[in-house]
Amino acid sequence: MSNFQELGLNSDLQKAVEALGFKDPMPIQAAVIPTLLEKPVDMVGLAQTGTGKTAAFGLPVLQYIDPSLRRTQAVVLCPTRELCMQITRDLTSFAQFMPKIKIVPIYGGASIEVQMKQLYDQPQIIVATPGRMNDMIRRGKADLTHVKWAVLDEADEMLDMGFQDDVDTILQEMPKEKNTLLFSATMPDQVERILSKYMNNPIVKTVGQRNTGTANVKHMYYMVQARDRYPALKRLADFNPNIYAIVFCRTRIETQEIADSLIRDGYNADSLHGDLSQAQRDHVMSRFRSGTLQMLVATDVAARGLDVNNLTHVINYNLPDEPEIYVHRSGRTGRADKTGICFSIINMKEKGKIRHIERIVGREFAKAKIPTGVQVCEKQLFHHIDRMEKVELNHEEIDSFLPVIYRKLEFMDREEIIKRFVALEFNRFLEYYRDAKDLNIDESKVSFKERDGGERSRYGKEARWETRDSRGGGKREGRSSNSNFTRMFFSIGRKDNMAPQNIIGLINEVTRSRDVTIGRIDILDNFSFIDIDAGSVNLVMDSFSNKDQNSRGIRVDIAGDRADEDASKTKRKRYGEGSSKPYEGGYKGDKRSSKPTSSERRRKPSSGKKY
Repeated sequence: MSNFQELGLNSDLQKAVEALGFKDPMPIQAAVIPTLLEKPVDMVGLAQTGTGKTAAFGLPVLQYIDPSLRRTQAVVLCPTRELCMQITRDLTSFAQFMPKIKIVPIYGGASIEVQMKQLYDQPQIIVATPGRMNDMIRRGKADLTHVKWAVLDEADEMLDMGFQDDVDTILQEMPKEKNTLLFSATMPDQVERILSKYMNNPIVKTVGQRNTGTANVKHMYYMVQARDRYPALKRLADFNPNIYAIVFCRTRIETQEIADSLIRDGYNADSLHGDLSQAQRDHVMSRFRSGTLQMLVATDVAARGLDVNNLTHVINYNLPDEPEIYVHRSGRTGRADKTGICFSIINMKEKGKIRHIERIVGREFAKAKIPTGVQVCEKQLFHHIDRMEKVELNHEEIDSFLPVIYRKLEFMDREEIIKRFVALEFNRFLEYYRDAKDLNIDESKVSFKERDGGERSRYGKEARWETRDSRGGGKREGRSSNSNFTRMFFSIGRKDNMAPQNIIGLINEVTRSRDVTIGRIDILDNFSFIDIDAGSVNLVMDSFSNKDQNSRGIRVDIAGDRADEDASKTKRKRYGEGSSKPYEGGYKGDKRSSKPTSSERRRKPSSGKKY
């Protein structure tokens, strides 16, 4: 289809499309709209964020809505408040010449009383986040018995955020005789399950390759020492004066720390993470969308569903734990047929991650060099001159001041005026980058072990890795226990909602040190076994013995007889004296069904996944 006139839209929708300035349909729209208008069917649309999916499902669904029937006929589920509001705005603009159609957004973080009143009016279309929609169903405020269309937008992100049960409940409240549309950037197993359970012979429309990034994004990586990650971020920001970017970090704490550091160093930046209130989140996003902020430092969860146009860069301050998340991150730029850049700042031992992500995305990433201080200064200088050249002059207001200005500058010649003009704006860059060191790693000067980088687990079995927790300390090394490590017992486990990153953060917090190296971590229900480098054992023991530092009263001991005895008592207390039921070995994802004995642990490290 070459234009929207050929898609088969009714006159009201055609007028709306023309009013919005739509000319040629985007690939996903051209693939989906004619098929749905020809016949109502179940459909899967695989396309990246920002490729026009809302119009792809929104225009056909609006055409099938009966304006005279004041019943909910379509429900659109999406992962976040921001995306919910964006879809509602888009659908409302598509229906601007269909006044009888009512569209209502239902999401958390807003007045539930107001939303219940809106549902009482029986809107034809509900756009909702799964959690709040499920809440409305439990309260008896949402009647889904007349639904003809169920749309799951950003399905992979929605299920990855833990909404599987909510989505199941909502779909089960709808009639079996309906059409289900599912749109996703990737196709993980959870999404495949919905296809098999709730969809009837769905037609699959794919724009690009499955689970790959948009073709409009250039992928790059910079290799630096781990300690130089933040200086590299600053240097890259300075080298791109017009940067408008989202910087992705792994954790809330790191996100806030990086944002605070950028603000302190004079950058227009702010943070977005789960610890912010809804009012704070709205304020940050308002500033970012308006362009007041140049860099938004965010976690993956907080950034899900963000719809921000014209991003120039996506920056991976840390590579994501899941390779597929990279696809979502990079899809934030290069939207609506525009181009963008996604670059990652990595160290040597993360090179294996890059290679694995390249296979997921389906293209080779360019290795780039961190610019030198001279290159940054040159780029900033030319940017400053370009701004001066393009500035708009208001002669009426300025001309009256010129005689005084001329008199004050008459003692200087042309060259001196230019030099002082440049120095006035440019001195801080010259000062900062004077004697700036080279941040790039020369791979020819590192050992084979260091070059053979990459994270064990989802990034390849043969890789070795090292990462740091959110505070930059507490090394984790993907290797088995050896003579350099001591096995230690910690009286916390899965029942305390502990994951490896939580334990690393806890050790950093209690020891108040960034130099504790952590090896293998085995998390059980009520306690954990952790390999600590031998040189840090006394520090860990002393720190956890200090009640002021260890306010939670977590007990730590060498994993010898005393710790094993306590572990045995915990098992007997849980299963009864004489019970032969084994410990639940390992942690989530570990397939072992039993735990080695203490003697086996002391003699030989057990097999299994390592942290």
